[in-house]
Amino acid sequence: MTLPALRVLALSLVEGLALQAAPPDAPRPPKEAAKHFEMPEGFRALLFAGEPDVVQPIGITTDDRGRLWVVETQTYPTWITDGKPGHDRILIFEDSDGDGSFDSRKVFAGNLANLSGIEVGFGGAWLTAAPNLLFLPDRNGDDVADGPPEVVLDGWDLKAKHNVINGPKWGPDGWLYGMNGILSNSRVGKPGTPPEERVFMNCGVWRFHPVTRAFEVVAHGTTNPWGLDYDDWGRMFITNCVIKHLWTVVPGARFQRMFGQDTNPHAYGLMESPADHIHWATGTAWTDSRGGKGAHDGAGGGHAHVGALVYLGDNWPDAYRNTLFTHNLHGNRISNDLLEPKGSGMLARHGRDFLHANDPWFRGLELVCGPDGGVFITDWSDTGECHDYDHCDRSNGRIYKITYGKATPQHPDLAAASDEALVKLQLHKNDWWVRHARRLLQERAAAGKLAPTTVPALAAILRENPDATRKLRALWTLHAAGALDEKLLLELLGHADPHVRGWAVRLSVDTCKPTEALASRLVDLAATEPAAPVRLELASAVQRVPPAFQWPLAERLAARVEDPEDVNLPLLLWYGLEPLVAADKDRAVTLLPKVKIPAVRQFLTRRIAALSK
Repeated sequence: MTLPALRVLALSLVEGLALQAAPPDAPRPPKEAAKHFEMPEGFRALLFAGEPDVVQPIGITTDDRGRLWVVETQTYPTWITDGKPGHDRILIFEDSDGDGSFDSRKVFAGNLANLSGIEVGFGGAWLTAAPNLLFLPDRNGDDVADGPPEVVLDGWDLKAKHNVINGPKWGPDGWLYGMNGILSNSRVGKPGTPPEERVFMNCGVWRFHPVTRAFEVVAHGTTNPWGLDYDDWGRMFITNCVIKHLWTVVPGARFQRMFGQDTNPHAYGLMESPADHIHWATGTAWTDSRGGKGAHDGAGGGHAHVGALVYLGDNWPDAYRNTLFTHNLHGNRISNDLLEPKGSGMLARHGRDFLHANDPWFRGLELVCGPDGGVFITDWSDTGECHDYDHCDRSNGRIYKITYGKATPQHPDLAAASDEALVKLQLHKNDWWVRHARRLLQERAAAGKLAPTTVPALAAILRENPDATRKLRALWTLHAAGALDEKLLLELLGHADPHVRGWAVRLSVDTCKPTEALASRLVDLAATEPAAPVRLELASAVQRVPPAFQWPLAERLAARVEDPEDVNLPLLLWYGLEPLVAADKDRAVTLLPKVKIPAVRQFLTRRIAALSK
């Protein structure tokens, strides 16, 4: 064959491969797409809603009746910066006959802009909509928003493009948690807060209290976190892109970043992901994983992860409980991580990918469990890599429901339930019921409407139930309802179960105003605590106890001999110790020979040297 002929043949082969790899001009019809999903045997996926009934579903949640609330964003990728109305909407879908597809659709609100996430509770919808956190009330419960939204917080950076504020979700402690990306250099505060009093953050996790209206940054770092959930023990996880895909959230943590300097230049070291794997082939850059093919397919599909679900329902097989699911955009699939304790933290191992969409248009963003244990997943349905600034197809979007076999339909109305019934739901296997019941009890406590028997009933579960996860549920509910006092917390700091002790430590300093008795007990515990996860909570508490107790708490933890190789504890301890060193170098010098953790001793020496220049 002549050289020109070889060139023609080579060109034809390249063009053929390109055509084969290129996505089709349109996604499969909504009702056809789910038929091509590959999942483990026994699972089935049904179209819950699709275009034209829903387009661009960027966020979903469920209300106390099990209905699905959906945020449609038509604004992306050109965020509105002048405060004018947009075309974003909030829809409410209901499946009244339990067949897995909606049969009722309402528009809760329209003409909104920059929506990226939603949670419901306390009489309305909480919306992330850069530069704001919004509250949109429905005081009369007619499923129509009452007037314009209230700007609860502002100051998030709109220049961040796809790295904006996102993902609001109620935590087990009664706070509203969310995330923010690395390009979003934000200064957050209540409207009217002067610049010097605002809280700076870019990438990381934040939280907001619906009753006190307090705001704080929980953890700094990662890249563009967009997915948050927690397991049966309240351990919180976020999903992330480009660098490793999973992180365990601990208050005060500073995580590794894709680029840039941590907000504290003297952090010296940043906490690693608990994942022991990446989802693209080793030896290549993440940029090569676009498309999720070849070696990247076996590794998990690519670097772009969106959404997080720790399965705690009662429909899927128990083998999936307390494992984490996340969408992989490059791989057009849902990946699964297997979670297990390791040292003071966690280890995430690569499980078998749970779902292959077999559709290059599949762009999953969210996963939410419902009252029947089935899981709703969204499909943005587009061909952009993981964000697309040049073209965004606003004409489509899908929501699927995944069940194991056929789930038993559930039609709750928890707002109408008695306190007694809500307390009993803390024992339910499906955490959907637990979480909604807990938040309703929190709302009633805030309104002064708890029945007199409610707190004693929760305390009885805490003291008498043999299952630590049920004890924790009661503990979290008591805390959210404002019913935890010094006496009970002191008792729990000596509890036999380390999970209970750990949460007692965290909740003792949750408001940053622990009593002197509690702070003193934490200092004593730091010298004797046998469990590494509880010592991690004590290290976190260094940043939150009153100033008089910070040095003693840090000193006792630094003198422990058990933690030199732990990947989390030395760093978290240093983050609390560093500002103390900067304020009192002489005391830091006297501490140096007592420190038994090499990393802390190294950081301490480095900081003292810098202060001595």
